Amino acid sequence: MENKNTSINELEASKQLGFIEELKELFDKEFEKSGKRKTFHVETFGCQMNTRDSEKIAGILKQIGYEEIASEEADFVLYNTCTVRENANNRVYGRLGYLGKLKQKNPGMMIVLCGCMMQEGTAVEKIKSSYRFVDIIFGTHNIYKLAELIRIRLDSRRMVIDLLKETDMIVESLPSERKFKFKAGVNIMYGCNNFCSYCIVPYVRGRERSRNPQDILDEIKMLAEDGVAEIMLLGQNVNSFGKNLETPMSFAELLTEIEKIDGIDRIRFMTSHPKDLSDSLIEVMKDSKKICKHLHLPIQSGSSRLLEVMNRHYTKEGYLDLVKRIRTAIPDISLTTDIILGFPGETEEDFLETIDIVKKVGFDSAFTFAYSKRTGTPAATMENQVEEAVIKERFERLLEEVHKESAKAAGKDEHTIQKVLVEEVNSQDTSLLTGRMSNNVLVHFKGDKNLIGKIVEVYLKESKGFYYMGELKYPADFQII
Repeated sequence: MENKNTSINELEASKQLGFIEELKELFDKEFEKSGKRKTFHVETFGCQMNTRDSEKIAGILKQIGYEEIASEEADFVLYNTCTVRENANNRVYGRLGYLGKLKQKNPGMMIVLCGCMMQEGTAVEKIKSSYRFVDIIFGTHNIYKLAELIRIRLDSRRMVIDLLKETDMIVESLPSERKFKFKAGVNIMYGCNNFCSYCIVPYVRGRERSRNPQDILDEIKMLAEDGVAEIMLLGQNVNSFGKNLETPMSFAELLTEIEKIDGIDRIRFMTSHPKDLSDSLIEVMKDSKKICKHLHLPIQSGSSRLLEVMNRHYTKEGYLDLVKRIRTAIPDISLTTDIILGFPGETEEDFLETIDIVKKVGFDSAFTFAYSKRTGTPAATMENQVEEAVIKERFERLLEEVHKESAKAAGKDEHTIQKVLVEEVNSQDTSLLTGRMSNNVLVHFKGDKNLIGKIVEVYLKESKGFYYMGELKYPADFQII
């Protein structure tokens, strides 16, 4: 099955590369006549998966001959949409109104929508009826077809809609434009089988599909040869990697193989579902020289009763036991989480259970969200929706507790020397560089911009809560790789 699918995917990639080349020839001829390259702008909404998809989109567009600009006043504007929360859809509708005005000034402008929101039938119908100036609509399963869809649009001069409800296709060997030269996201799987009662993702991203492990390893080897030092393995639930492969391979086994690749110094991954985080994965993380000391492990609620209604498949006690096993094996790990407040039926007792787990775990940080009703999910029709005023009051209490616990974790590495991957010149103070430690905490320090992309040793002089001010341990020309 894997070999058959791999062959089909390779044929599709070859077909799409043909469309890219065809459009490149067309655009080169236009450039010869006008002396001006067509421009593009990609706006990304949502998660790391969307960010990675946008890199692929930008890679295809640049290969065709478009030049990227920071403004929406471009010849080609694409919104890669998110639909995790209802207001994300409303943001897109608002921005479309602005694009409509731009298109009146530039009738040749092409407006394209893709991503999770486009997998919702009601959203597509609204765009078809109210935003007729949109040129192309496609979803989450067929990003690889972008060049083909542009070709169809140029030939037909009508709105092109190409949506798939499900697919087994995984087409990866197409151009990609990375934001950073020294770090990269790598998709290891797509879709989700968990069906948490509040979440729209399985409906718009489809069922779990793991990539062929050898394809993943080959991609990472190529990235290493291209100078990438850090990779982020991406999936809606990376811990369930390999379950649908004909030749089984667990996520822990995949990490073991990635560890062997020369040139890759750091390995990150997200997102981890607590129900699938195995003891073998903990063991691999414990023994690894490359896996970063940071784990994002969403709890969502501290109430076992609510966790069952959320369809999370673990209890508060089970989560605490998992945290204990992780910290016993990896004492210096940084744990972060997601918490939803105001889930339907949440009582004060449920909320206090969440406060309790925040105190017991002591998360380094937590992303807290007020429950957002998503049409099409089971939770949207549940009774006992929590009043907005109650959610707001609980939100403030939770935030206070999260900050207390984060403050305890902050500064634990003060006055130590740590390895830092230098990422950029600091946006607030250009005399400083900004880098990230293995545990994902930021460090700012003086240094030459030639260090960007290098791993250096930095003395953490002072903790500022959520970041450190540091000093290079060695002269600027020294580097650790």
